[in-house]
Amino acid sequence: MNVSTPFISRPIATSLLMMAGFLAGIVAYTALPIAPLPQIDFPTILVSASLPGASPETMASSVTTPLERQFGQISGITQMTSTSSLGLATITLQFDLSRNIDGAAQDVQAAINAASGQLSKSLPNPPIFRKVNTADSPILVIAITSGNHAMTETSDYADTVLAQQISQLGGVAQVLILGEQKPAVRIQLDPVKLASVGLGLEEARAVLAAATLDGPKGSFDGAAQSHTIYASDQLLRAAEYNDIVLGFRNGSPIRVGDVGTAVDGPENARIAGWANGRRGVQLAIFRQPGANIIATADRIKSALSRLQGAIPPGIDITIMTDRTQTIRASVDDVQITMLVTIALVVLVIYLFLHDIRATAIVSISVPMSIVGTCAVIYTFGYSLDNLSLMGLSIAVGFVVDDAIVMLENIFRQVESGTAPLKAAITGSGQIGFTII
Repeated sequence: MNVSTPFISRPIATSLLMMAGFLAGIVAYTALPIAPLPQIDFPTILVSASLPGASPETMASSVTTPLERQFGQISGITQMTSTSSLGLATITLQFDLSRNIDGAAQDVQAAINAASGQLSKSLPNPPIFRKVNTADSPILVIAITSGNHAMTETSDYADTVLAQQISQLGGVAQVLILGEQKPAVRIQLDPVKLASVGLGLEEARAVLAAATLDGPKGSFDGAAQSHTIYASDQLLRAAEYNDIVLGFRNGSPIRVGDVGTAVDGPENARIAGWANGRRGVQLAIFRQPGANIIATADRIKSALSRLQGAIPPGIDITIMTDRTQTIRASVDDVQITMLVTIALVVLVIYLFLHDIRATAIVSISVPMSIVGTCAVIYTFGYSLDNLSLMGLSIAVGFVVDDAIVMLENIFRQVESGTAPLKAAITGSGQIGFTII
């Protein structure tokens, strides 16, 4: 049976069908996600827990091991890896592709709750987890540097202003802060002076922890009015810590300034970042699964000018890495290749056939076939990436060859004296099997 016969016999219906496929392809092209590689979402969950000051051995025994024991009972886990470092434990759980990531997240939360009784009692916060894509990498890396602001201040603006605002943009999944220098107060006590006044380090630590709590103060209740006490006990500067009384000896107060000193500094002095030879902080931005990488990057770049005005002058924002450059180049190259191919095909057909009508048929059918393919790509949930663009480039050759072969065979039937309609049906039927 000739597949082309119904379309040749009904030209109006065929034209409307082609127009519908063309319009659907245009709409689908604007909605297609653009990515460097095909989207393969492995159901992966990253669990992290922190215990400041704990050694890797302590983290492994008191945090990582109890969690791994509970996670091992979850069904569908194909791989579990863990890392225990100074004050931090991370566990990566990769599930089978058939496992729903939301259901796996519920099982992980239940396992964390079950392991809570076995974890170290000194954990400041319970373990947290988030869904990650191990095959994904940052689409943008932004550097925040300053020549006249302290690193702790620069890092604070990067965390509280830039990272928060960028995370709210469409298509952004996560913003990681690299080389972060959180502001903190470091109290340096002299053990010899502490021993001379009969104080221990643990006793001093307990007093310092209680001295900066912002707890409820209560209220004064009168006959007609009630007054709430508004006062904050939090200490934010190092100079305020020097006056804290650690204890009394012989009726005299022992203050922090008497046995040591408090200094402003970073929370972790062993973390640092550089950008073009300058100390700074980097923001690694990840996109959401299925989001258009080019549209997301453009959205972030347009927001940077607005965010620059939300931070003090002297703090510079620079784009260090942009993964969309190669993606844009690939898309532009494929578009140019297709346009040049179509133009050459139209020119060659006209030079060989010298028939404007036949040339017009090919010049219309080839673009419609390519654009209509975008609707099929969107229907099956694929993305425009390096592999699909390569496939489209190769497919252009097939479409062009098929169009030329089909048209040449029909034109040969017409030259032999066959009526045009019959020549189209006969010619397409003779070589239809090769095209299909």
